Amino acid sequence: MTTPSPLTWLYAPGDRPDVVAKALLAGADAVIVDLEDAVAPDRKEYARAATVEFLSSPQPLPVHVRVNALDGPLAEADLRAIAPLPGVAGLRLPKVTTRAEVIRVAERAVPADGGAPALHALVESALGLEHAFAIATAHPALRGISIGEADLRADLGVRDDTGLDWARSRVVVAARAAGLAPPAQSVHPDIRDLAGLAASCARGRTLGFLGRAAIHPRQLPVIERAYLPTPAEIERAEEITKAAASDEGALALPDGRFVDKAVVEGARRVLALARRK
Repeated sequence: MTTPSPLTWLYAPGDRPDVVAKALLAGADAVIVDLEDAVAPDRKEYARAATVEFLSSPQPLPVHVRVNALDGPLAEADLRAIAPLPGVAGLRLPKVTTRAEVIRVAERAVPADGGAPALHALVESALGLEHAFAIATAHPALRGISIGEADLRADLGVRDDTGLDWARSRVVVAARAAGLAPPAQSVHPDIRDLAGLAASCARGRTLGFLGRAAIHPRQLPVIERAYLPTPAEIERAEEITKAAASDEGALALPDGRFVDKAVVEGARRVLALARRK
């Protein structure tokens, strides 16, 4: 059985190893150590060195590192220092705009014998959005694609949240068409607005996202509740899989609902999510 995708991703600044240590114990499924936006320019070198020291040994849960912008002066040193570390499960690539950028990183960060961290592309501009499927299929080392909504919102001049729905759907479709896991939602920036976070997660779930990144531990339970199946969804899924166990073809349930292979697969995904905890 494949390992289920994380539902909760918690960001922690790379220049605060004490915060990274706390993040590992906060209850998230995975942690993202940030060398980019969360770190001031005069702290970048220290953040890299501190991250190298912290992740020089295996960690109790998956840790990804968001490196600095690929077109800037720091990314090359980030990749060279971070990619070989035993405590790194993945590299988050910010502001990706073309498949060539992914290929270039993969060729530098992925050794011929394998064992390198997975790559995850963040689409944060109109150009990156236009190339979403090309990015998602750029290289076998790429295991995920998602949106960086703050930068994308600024690039598009979007004034309200619904203005990003088309962009969100496009990245969801690109990920699934490429055979990747459904993307996680971008962060909700107001850590006090838990009701708004819950509503936003519910909307993201209807669009096809799976899980979400957080910037504070208090957001984690809200995200998890939003993305875990409800008792009613679990009951329906169990009914479908039970019926499918005795008939591999298309079938009708007692209440008249028609069930085919795609519906059964969806039910199995619901049950896998329900059993993750």
